[in-house]
Amino acid sequence: MAAAGVYWWLQMENEVTYVRYEEFGIDMPVNYDLHGIDVSKFQGNINWEAVRQMQVDKINFSFAFIKATEGITRQDRKFKRNWRLSKKAGMVRGAYHFFYATRDPIQQARNFRNTVSLEKGDLPPVLDIEVHNNQSPAVIRSMAKIWLEEMENIYGVKPIIYTNIRFYDTYLGKDFDEYPLWVAHYYQKEKPRIHRKWLFWQHSDIGHVNGIRGEVDFNVFRSDSSSLIELCLP
Repeated sequence: MAAAGVYWWLQMENEVTYVRYEEFGIDMPVNYDLHGIDVSKFQGNINWEAVRQMQVDKINFSFAFIKATEGITRQDRKFKRNWRLSKKAGMVRGAYHFFYATRDPIQQARNFRNTVSLEKGDLPPVLDIEVHNNQSPAVIRSMAKIWLEEMENIYGVKPIIYTNIRFYDTYLGKDFDEYPLWVAHYYQKEKPRIHRKWLFWQHSDIGHVNGIRGEVDFNVFRSDSSSLIELCLP
């Protein structure tokens, strides 16, 4: 079935055009060439070949962020399967760590390092930082910096930060503007309004794609395929 011809034009500082695609179950921002998903154990056993092969109009999925670890002891039980099969299907893959500012950041970094084998062509490690655990901004900034610097020492690239606009502005701020940003911003038909540049935008948490039962997060990459490759580990 062809995509429904329902359009929204938003005349803003940064215009974004949405098109309703019944195949994906959501309105898609079509100003971008590169689309991706992020997944964890909650998506179950994913058929990565079906994900990669799905195409509607010019939209297909070329990259994926996969949950690897959480805190100092937890590993996502679907990570190894997702990590292996996403690459086999031809996806550019990235792994993320769910961070707690109340846990030792070096031990959290060690958990990630011991779980994830990043290779040439993989995206940099991702710090998923979105809960404050009743910690002050100063504490959160200090703990996050330790994890980020440890990852950079290990892999030789700057990690990516994943968070939402409010958390970034409240708890991180300009001290972290040097790191690539993956920003969560959905339920509003507009680009993320934040003082700094972002590279990835998580624009929906209710998308549908072949190969996955139920809902999944959808993302776009701000630039082109050559820029995506340049971002990856050499």
